[in-house]
This record gives sequence, structure tokens and C-alpha cells, in this order.
Amino acid sequence: MEAAIPPQQTAAATVVQHPMLSRVSAYVALTKPRIIELLLVTTVPAMFLAAHGWPDWRLIVVTLVGGTLAAGSANVFNCVLDADIDAEMHRTRTRPMARHEVAKVPAYIYGSVLAIVSALVLGFGANWQSAALALVANLYYVFVYTLGLKRRTSQNIVWGGIAGCFPPLIGWVAVTGSVAWPPLVLFAIVFFWTPPHTWALAFRYREDYAKAHVPMLPVVKPAPQVALQILVYTVVTVLVSLLLWPVAHTGWLYPLLAGLAGAWLTVEAVALLLRARAGLTDAALKPMRLFHLSNSYLTLVFVAAALDPLIFG
Repeated sequence: MEAAIPPQQTAAATVVQHPMLSRVSAYVALTKPRIIELLLVTTVPAMFLAAHGWPDWRLIVVTLVGGTLAAGSANVFNCVLDADIDAEMHRTRTRPMARHEVAKVPAYIYGSVLAIVSALVLGFGANWQSAALALVANLYYVFVYTLGLKRRTSQNIVWGGIAGCFPPLIGWVAVTGSVAWPPLVLFAIVFFWTPPHTWALAFRYREDYAKAHVPMLPVVKPAPQVALQILVYTVVTVLVSLLLWPVAHTGWLYPLLAGLAGAWLTVEAVALLLRARAGLTDAALKPMRLFHLSNSYLTLVFVAAALDPLIFG
């Protein structure tokens, strides 16, 4: 999910006087903290759903720490492997590897240490099943998405985005020790949500991706075709989200909030398609409206999944 967060001024880009603080800032920036925030939003609600209420707070802390380290490790490897792309793109050129603030070998060691510590934290603090899932997600993101798909196909984020679907599974397995249908539905929600979310961002930075020779869908397909696919994936996302109601036996709160949020997101996807078919491009297309709304949508759906068992048990 490397493309899932809009450009922000990174820690590495901030002017820091002390050399040690500057180095620490660069290493923190390699983990892409903003992306990790979004991943953790999908982890904790799955734990509440699995526990049918409040999980042990210590287990929540362990899972969040382990998940943060695992995601940070994958992001570090991604930054190293995509340094050439990041240097070409305006929105990513301030990342540490693009600015040569961290050498490759220390970065690889750093990413490896984060992965190992993550496995140990999850394995000893939660269970080894959750540790294994975190490792699989890490390897998938690095080898399947970053090395295999990103530079080769416009479907890169569709299948590469699977790595970002693991946090709900990890959260659920940390509580129960096994996989069940509810976390698989949560997995599917993130899977179908990822393409429209990422393609909306890619619309905004289409020239960036084209310059870096990354075949994101808005680079290789006309805007109306991309917008139509965004709408299709959005509708499927909403329908899949409602499956959690019967599968997890939730109360009325979850389908109500998920349905309202889904309707809101669908309306915005339709509006994007209409603007694309009207011939609007670039800023006039307003793709970031859907991008930001999709963040709010995912958060609301997963918060509803967490609140429902607290209210209805």
C-alpha cells in the first residue's frame, strides 16, 4: 500500500540541527508512519470483534507494537528498492533513500531487524500464528508487490494490495489463535477498497507515475475507464462490508453505519465518473475528494465493527 497516503512533509525533509536527530528522523521516515496508522486502524477493531468485547489491553499493545514493526520493516525495504522511483516523483523525492540520507546496507539491516523483532514480539506476546501472518504480509509486500508487480502491470495495486489486507487477520488470530470467516470478510473489505483508494491518488499524481514509468491504471487507461473501475470496486467493497453482519452476527449498529458510509462513498465514486465522462482532467477531476473520503470510510466501517460487540456483546 505504498501509494495509499498523500505526500506530507516527511521527517527526513524537516530541517534538524543536531546530526543524531537528523539520522533518527531519517530512519523513522523510512518506515512511512502515516501508512502504518491506516494499517493499525484495521487491526484493533478485528481484535474487539474476535473477543466479543474488550480484548486484554496487554494483547492489544503487543499486537500493535508487533504490527507496527512488521509494517515498518516492509516499508523500509520498499523505500530501498524504490529509491530510483521515489527520486523521480515530486511527491516522494524527499524520502530518505531518494535523498541519499541512509545507505543501502544499513537500511537493509534496519528492515531485517524490525522484521525479526516483530516476529519475536508477536510470537512471544501473542502467538506464533500471528507472527507468521505478519511475516507473510512483509514478504508479499516486498517480493510480490514491490519487486514483482509494481513496475510491470497496471493491476499492481489490485494484487499487490493484498499485503495491506493482513492486519485484520493478524488482529483476529492474535486473540483467537485461528482464522475464521469474520476476519476473512474484513480482509476482503480492505482488498476491494484498496484499488479505488489508490487509483484516486494515482489520478492526482498521474504525471509523477508516468515520469517514473510506473504503470498505474490512470497512467495507461483513459480517465472514464479508470473512474468506472473505481465505481465497480467501490460498490463491491460496500456489498462485501455488509456481509460481516450475518457472518459475524453483529447487531444493528454495524450494518447501519457501514451502509451509510458505503452510500456516501458510492455517491462520490459516481460523481467522479460523471466528471471523468464530462472530459474533466487533473485538478478539475477532484480525485482527492474520493481519496480522503475512502480513508474516512474504512475507518468508520472498522470502528463500527469494534463498537458493535461492545454494545451488543
